[in-house]
Amino acid sequence: MIEKRFLLALILFTCSVSAQIKGVIKDSLTGNAIPYVNIAVEGENIGSTSEEDGTFFINIPSKEQYLIFSTLGFEKKKVKVYKASEVYLKPEAYALNEVVISKSIGTKKIEIGKAKNEIYQAFDNGPKIDTKFFAYLPSYKKTKYLKQVSIYTDSKIEEAIIKIHFYGIDSNGFPGEELLDKDFVVTVKKGTRIHRFDLSKFNLKFPKNGLFVGFEKLLIEKNKVEKTFTDSNTKLTQIQKTYYPFVLYNYVERDFLYTFSGGKWHKQANEVSNSSTKKIMINEPVITLILSN
Repeated sequence: MIEKRFLLALILFTCSVSAQIKGVIKDSLTGNAIPYVNIAVEGENIGSTSEEDGTFFINIPSKEQYLIFSTLGFEKKKVKVYKASEVYLKPEAYALNEVVISKSIGTKKIEIGKAKNEIYQAFDNGPKIDTKFFAYLPSYKKTKYLKQVSIYTDSKIEEAIIKIHFYGIDSNGFPGEELLDKDFVVTVKKGTRIHRFDLSKFNLKFPKNGLFVGFEKLLIEKNKVEKTFTDSNTKLTQIQKTYYPFVLYNYVERDFLYTFSGGKWHKQANEVSNSSTKKIMINEPVITLILSN
C-alpha cells in the first residue's frame, strides 16, 4: 500500500519584513509586458513572479541587495533593488536548429521515472525550481522522443498554473540550456492528482547525456490563498499567504539534487570522500516521462 503523507509547510508573511518593492518587467524591444518572470533576491531564498501584466511585488530585507530576473526567451538580468521599478529584459538570440527529418510515430511507449518505494509528501518549495534527473539508457534508442510528462500535485484552488522546464546538461553536469524556446506553462486542477501533459508537438528527442525536468511555482495572485488570523500570544493580526499548487515529493536515494534559487543553481551531494556510498537521501518531485518512437 502506498503511504501518502502531506506536510503543508506554509509561507508566513508578517510585518517584520522591512520593505516591499513594486515594479514592472517589459521587453526591451517591443515594450510589451513579460509575464511569469522568475524574480530572485541574490543569495537569498526569497522570490516572486511577475503577473500577466508584467507587474510584481517582492518583500526584501534591504534595498541594497540585487534582484535577478530570469525567464525563457530573455537574457538574465541583475538589477539593484532601488532601480527595479521598471525592468527591461533583452530577448535572447537563438541559433537555428538543424532540420529534423524524423518525427515520432508513437507506436511504442514506455514510462520512466517511477520510484520503487513511493512515500509521497506535499510541501511548499517556496521560490525555487526543483529538478529531477533522467539518465539516458541505450534501451531508449527505440523510443527516443518525449511524448508526455506527468506531475503529481495537491491544490486547494481549481486552476493553478505552474511552469515545467526541460534542461540539457552543461559541461559541469549542472542543468544547462532549456530544450524548449518558449515557456511551458500548464494548468492543474483542484485536489490531489496526477496530471499528464502532451509534449508530442515539440518533437523533443531524449538527449544522450540525460536531461533534467523541473517545475517552477508561480507566486502570482491567481495562485494565492490568504488567511487572516490573530496570534494568541501577541494579539497581532497576521496574514498567511499560500501559493498553490503544491507538488508531491518522494523521499529517495540519489547521487545528487539540483535546485535553482537566489539566481543560481545549487548542487546537493555527498561531500564525504571516505563514505561507503556517494548517494544521499533527497526529496525528489514526483515527475515521470513517457517516451515513444
